[in-house]
Amino acid sequence: MSYSSDLAHLWKSQGFRRLTRVRVVSQAGDGAFQFGIATAFFFSPQEATTPADIAIGFAVLFAPFTLIGPFAGPFIDRWHRQRIVLAGNMVRLAMVGAIVAAVAADAPRLFLYVLALATLSVNRFLLAALSAGIPQVVDRDDLLAANAIMPTLGTIAAALGGTIGGIVAFVVPGVSDDHKALLALGAAGLAFGLSSWAATALSKRSLGPVRLLDADHVAQEAAHVLVELRDGYRHLRERATPFHALGVMAAARLLYGLMFVASILISRHVLGDSSDAEGAIGKFAIVVGFAAVGFGLAAVITPAFSHRVERHDWVIVCLLLGAAGQGLLAVTSEPWALLSAAVIVSFAVQGGKIAVDTIVQRDTDDAYRGRAFALYDVAYNTAFITAGGIGALVLPANGYSRTVMAALVLAYVVCAAAYWRAPRVPRITADA
Repeated sequence: MSYSSDLAHLWKSQGFRRLTRVRVVSQAGDGAFQFGIATAFFFSPQEATTPADIAIGFAVLFAPFTLIGPFAGPFIDRWHRQRIVLAGNMVRLAMVGAIVAAVAADAPRLFLYVLALATLSVNRFLLAALSAGIPQVVDRDDLLAANAIMPTLGTIAAALGGTIGGIVAFVVPGVSDDHKALLALGAAGLAFGLSSWAATALSKRSLGPVRLLDADHVAQEAAHVLVELRDGYRHLRERATPFHALGVMAAARLLYGLMFVASILISRHVLGDSSDAEGAIGKFAIVVGFAAVGFGLAAVITPAFSHRVERHDWVIVCLLLGAAGQGLLAVTSEPWALLSAAVIVSFAVQGGKIAVDTIVQRDTDDAYRGRAFALYDVAYNTAFITAGGIGALVLPANGYSRTVMAALVLAYVVCAAAYWRAPRVPRITADA
């Protein structure tokens, strides 16, 4: 069945329709919220954006995915998931109101970070509850299609939400730079409120769990998660190929994160007037658009080469391609170089990630696959946070350093050489 026919079939299920509406509206709010926070963190007209500012912003934006995501399970198995979705969106609505008040009152930046971190942390529980509720609203035979379609629709909704947040912030006439982030956050709050309202169409028990577990043992379960992740790490290391694949993915993500930090700063300080927040966001939006082209090309081209180039070799090709794209910025910071690098490096990083996904799925024993991807998420987001920290140490205030860009080229080549020497066949272990 095609994507459209799968969706048409699933749409006949009332529970799937209702759950999809909740998720789409909720993630549209996520997109608008992230746009508003990015505007306040990275392009605030009141403060000169520095590498250190961006490092803190990255930590706030990605820490919930790294620290909280693996521990969501013990909680969503002990509370009615419909209530988590309903109450979670209401809590996020209240927190958005607090953030708007904090921004309007020019509250200390640390206070804004704490509120944003709390809001994003709630989001991790919402997404986990929505995903865990899918088996309760579709038939077993439709589960694979539902798990593919719903996250895709959510991602599209988040992108649209970010676009709507930008339109609200920058198209409405007569709005000062100080209030653009507030308007985007207001759009996010509206979406969170609508998602709570949409959740009321679902009954209390419609998303499970079928049997509520004892809430008194949440701490023990959280500690057990750490043990399970440790066992998963040992399994990946023993199997070798998925362990090395995760390592090279994290390294590529870190290098890409450094370029991302540099792109934010270059958009503000090199390509335009650092005091013009609106112009800086516009230029950075163009960079992101070119990066999206690279991601899209990777999604199309990588599968086309799947029967011609082995996954391990494709990762190496992508790393070398990333070095070539990064080399453009080692030569110049002109807009053509930045935009070309955005396409090429994004293609390289996403193409390599697709291959790594396949290697991890293929070479990890099924009993450990869930833990493998939990570790995958931790490594993926930790790499981006680390990139922010390194960027704060090595990048100049305007984001462009020919030396740093050349070092990134060398780092891609070193990663390719190291991965070329990595095992290509998984080891057979006792637990396989």
